[in-house]
Amino acid sequence: MTMKKARLIYNPTSGREEAKRRLVSILQRLDEGGIEASCHATTGEGDATREASEAVDRGYDLIIAAGGDGTLYEVINGMAQKENRPPLGIFPLGTTNDFARALGIPRHWEDYCDMVIRQETRPVDLGLVNDRYFINIAGGGTLTELTYEVPSKLKTMIGQLAYYMKGMEKMTNLAPQELYIRANGQEDIHDEFMLFLIANTNSVGGFEKLAPGATIDDGLFDVIALKKCNLAEMIRLVRLALRGEHLNDKKVIHFQTDYMEVNSPGEVLLNLDGELGGQLPATFRNLPHHIQIFR
Repeated sequence: MTMKKARLIYNPTSGREEAKRRLVSILQRLDEGGIEASCHATTGEGDATREASEAVDRGYDLIIAAGGDGTLYEVINGMAQKENRPPLGIFPLGTTNDFARALGIPRHWEDYCDMVIRQETRPVDLGLVNDRYFINIAGGGTLTELTYEVPSKLKTMIGQLAYYMKGMEKMTNLAPQELYIRANGQEDIHDEFMLFLIANTNSVGGFEKLAPGATIDDGLFDVIALKKCNLAEMIRLVRLALRGEHLNDKKVIHFQTDYMEVNSPGEVLLNLDGELGGQLPATFRNLPHHIQIFR
């Protein structure tokens, strides 16, 4: 049996250091299944991106990201622009694992090791925003900016979108932002919005039904934009979103597209997979079946 070579990139601090605790067991199980993995512990911002890029250049048979959504985001950004992209394994060992949940990746590392050993892959779409890539969700607007102000302990406890609820006291003075949206298959949109989200999967921050029709391999984004509204309307819409009943509301715009341009006269920061991803203006392109994921 020819051993396959894997590069395992892990965040030693993610998920209460779970990746670090599980590492030896994961390596041993992969080794028994014919996969020889060398490891890289990330040391700071951008490190996983550099390491993933090098791992592709060095010809590894597969790359494995072990950590949370932030680690996965960085690894994707190191691989996505390469010509020959090896398949990617995702061990969901972080505090937020939205993408792994959306894809049905097993929570138990033993089960996932076996999946990688059996080489079960499926192709998934990626999003390209200006010169950055995302795999799960892109967003912008006043509401998404709250995420940068919330302490990480709070993030750990309540997940990515659920903690917008905790920012409700700030929302009394949240100003909507003027957006110009142009998308394939849609009439141009110009309005005031609280936020816009571009979903590649149906699982966003604990809201399992935020984009119920979104699938990871259809070549399309699900776009959801929330028009200017007051606090009472906001709370009503969050309740609807938890049940997946928000898409027909008059305050919500929803459509599918493979290409979109968003512009604003004001400064609007972008959130890509939970990380700060530059600001508007931006173009969003769907890259169909761009990467193979062990699943």
